[in-house]
Amino acid sequence: MSRERIQKALARQGLGSRRQIESWIKDGLIKLNGELVELGQLVESGDTVMYSGRKIIIRDIHKTLPRVLMYHKPEGEVCTRNDPEGRPTIFDKAPGLKHSRWIAVGRLDINTSGLILLTDDGDLANKLMHPSSQLQREYAVRVMGRASPEQLKKLTHGVELEDGTARFEDIVETRAEDEHGVKSSSFNRWYHVVLMEGRNREVRRMWEAVDLKVSRLMRVRYGSVMMTKSNRPGRYYELESKDIRELAELSGIVYDKSLRSGKPIKKDFRMSGRKPTGQRGRGGAVKKVSVSKRRVNHEKRR
Repeated sequence: MSRERIQKALARQGLGSRRQIESWIKDGLIKLNGELVELGQLVESGDTVMYSGRKIIIRDIHKTLPRVLMYHKPEGEVCTRNDPEGRPTIFDKAPGLKHSRWIAVGRLDINTSGLILLTDDGDLANKLMHPSSQLQREYAVRVMGRASPEQLKKLTHGVELEDGTARFEDIVETRAEDEHGVKSSSFNRWYHVVLMEGRNREVRRMWEAVDLKVSRLMRVRYGSVMMTKSNRPGRYYELESKDIRELAELSGIVYDKSLRSGKPIKKDFRMSGRKPTGQRGRGGAVKKVSVSKRRVNHEKRR
């Protein structure tokens, strides 16, 4: 491993943002191999860092692929690491990592369910979230009422929000019940929409801009990673190496073909939601999954 600045190495392993880490270094809160560090000091694989009683071993990024989890977030959970109001978070029951921690790729608001990606690599997380990567986010949206052709045209051509113009790349009304188990009724309609960015509450605000209210919202795809009906709320699923590569390549990162994922995550953490059949006690397991490469069929299904 080539040497790199300590704030970059620690941010990559999920300790915090580079700005946060720089602040901790200035405040004398970080030690490297037992000594206080200076801003910009270089580290290499195997170096030991201590912060707030936590031991972190600098990892060689050239030996293994990053880890990536797909999590089906239920409504009622927040995406912050620590919530001052004491609400449940997506990190509460995530599997433990040694010398690193999970980083959420984007956020979903408390009333939105669906797919959240977690990774132990800060560089990958940043690339997946950055607008320049142009990764598609797909949502299943239930709205009160049925959108008119004029409203749908506005949503795909662009509506003005307080933070700029926004538009859906694609929008399709789904059948009465689709592959995610979502249903329409005489009072509500379900649509699948595709965005190329992730601004705060953007999907809800776009529908409100054409005078329609969202009554339920679920993210079903992020880039090449798709959630299916079998991915139950409150469950974590670890991506296979080939799916990590495909996702990373969409953001412009190409990993050496010799790299593989590390050992499967230990089955020593609590699972949220119901226990799978045959499971006993309070333990759980991360399921290793190969992600479907297909996307939702966007042909009209009326």
